[in-house]
Amino acid sequence: MDFTPLFLSLKIAGIASVIVLVLGVFLARVVARNQFSGKRILESCLMLPLVLPPTVVGFGLLFLFGRNGPIGSLLLSWFDFQIVFTWIGAVIAAVVVSFPLMYQSAAASFQNYDPNLENAALTMGASKWKVFWTISFPLARPGLIAGLVLTFARALGEFGATLMIAGYIPNRTETIPLTIYFAVESGNMDAAVFWVLSIIAVGFCAILWLNWWNGKNILRFSTDK
Repeated sequence: MDFTPLFLSLKIAGIASVIVLVLGVFLARVVARNQFSGKRILESCLMLPLVLPPTVVGFGLLFLFGRNGPIGSLLLSWFDFQIVFTWIGAVIAAVVVSFPLMYQSAAASFQNYDPNLENAALTMGASKWKVFWTISFPLARPGLIAGLVLTFARALGEFGATLMIAGYIPNRTETIPLTIYFAVESGNMDAAVFWVLSIIAVGFCAILWLNWWNGKNILRFSTDK
């Protein structure tokens, strides 16, 4: 059995999760904790991939990163590099479709504690960077970890947008969802069943770990009180 789809899926989902974590935390911190004109419109745009069909997201990415697209043509002319039909395209697709989950969790986390804790630290002379790492991040950590796990699971199972921008190229873009689809199309049901069970197992373990971690922290919080 060739395990390339598993390794490639984990690689794409892992890289996408790290990118989404950084972007989600930054934007949630800046957007969710501040009031400004057009905030609701911006948040609606950030959450839009959550409600759009994956094929629509994939079409948008193909339009942007295709050979004749505004970004794709620049990459091709300046660096002789194209994103379409590469694993990098699969990462971009995973980032876009999973970002709303991370942003939503991060925004809720940063809004669920008293901002006066941060203001008090700033008043006492602490830098914003130090306040973030010593107060904001620890208080928001449970929600951020939950968002990260959901982001990883969503990125791991991405299909429609990935197929549109990355295609199905053996040993290059054959993620587990794509492998399942084309195994069924070719009548190879044994391979399809194997990969279905594999991705179910990975997703189940991720959610099980999240539930265990949440339960452990709730118990520790109750004990501390």
